[in-house]
Amino acid sequence: MDIVQQHMLDSCRAAQHGEGPPPLPGSHDREILRMIRRRIRAWTAAHRPPLP
Repeated sequence: MDIVQQHMLDSCRAAQHGEGPPPLPGSHDREILRMIRRRIRAWTAAHRPPLP
C-alpha cells in the first residue's frame, strides 16, 4: 500500500467516525526539517569542544 492509498483509507475511516480528514501527505515536511535542523544546531552548540 502506498502513501496515497493509506491517506484515502485514513480519510474514509475519519469520515465514518465523524472526524476531520487527516493532513495531506507531505504537508508538514518543511516544518519537520526545520525542527530537525534547530535540534542539531542546539546540540552542537551545547557540545562544542573546549578551546585550547
